[in-house]
Order: sequence, then structure tokens, then C-alpha cells
Amino acid sequence: MYQRKFMEMAVAEAEAGIRAGDGGPFGAVIVRDGEVIAKGHNRVLKNNDSTCHGEIDAIRKAEQALRTYDLSGCQLYTTGEPCPMCLAAILWANIDKVYYGCTTEDNGAIGFRDEKMDKMLGGRANLPEGFLEERDRALCLELFREYDNMEGKVIY
Repeated sequence: MYQRKFMEMAVAEAEAGIRAGDGGPFGAVIVRDGEVIAKGHNRVLKNNDSTCHGEIDAIRKAEQALRTYDLSGCQLYTTGEPCPMCLAAILWANIDKVYYGCTTEDNGAIGFRDEKMDKMLGGRANLPEGFLEERDRALCLELFREYDNMEGKVIY
């Protein structure tokens, strides 16, 4: 069941990342049984790692914390609709449900290529019904606006 406090944590995680210059406005929180297992944010620029998106960062930390590669029973809260790479990682990790704020189109509006990647890889039509759920878009759009107005941001 969706809980706004976890999306607020994802936004706070993303804000910390963009203010530190780590990467884009993407934060994620992984929850199981109402408890936070891990948080992550985009660290592409900080780590010089094109795969260190917020969701991937959180998955890596959750798997370390739980000492398993199987995150069955977990939900992921993220500020932006996951890109195809992150969706694949989420599915490999067996995460049950994804709640996202901003849409793929919103990601594109601030310069990210998610929609292009989706088209190249065939889109989202084959994902399980109800697996992805948009929630609190307005909250996450505030974060995206802050990022979009930042001086010296890097788009990748």
C-alpha cells in the first residue's frame, strides 16, 4: 500500500544528490513491511558510472543490507518513472511494486533520454499490470523544476 512519506524520502534523497552535484533529480527508497531497507540517488556524475541511477543505487544498497539478491516483498519509491535499464534491474531483483512521481515525458522535459530508450527497446506494454503506479507527481515536479533551473547542470 502506497505511503507518501516514502516518496517524500525519495525526493529528499534526490535533493541531496543534486545539491552535491552527484547527478540528476532521481532518488529512490526501497521498503519492505513498512520499513525502509535502503535509499539511493543518481550518482552518475559523482561516480563516472552511467549505470548508477537512483534505483540502481538503492537496489545495490538493499541487497547488501539484506545480504541477498532477491528483494521479493519490497516496494520501490522513485522520483521519476524508471528507465529501461532500471526497470530490468527492478525485475531482476524481484521487487513487487514501483511507485514513481514524474513520468517518462517529465524526464524528457528536463533533458533525459528515457523515452528514446523506451522506443528503442520496445516500450512497457509487456510489464505486469499494476507493477508501475504514478503517485505524487506534483511533489516530484517541484524537484524537477529545481533541477531544471540549476546553474551548471549536466544532462547525459
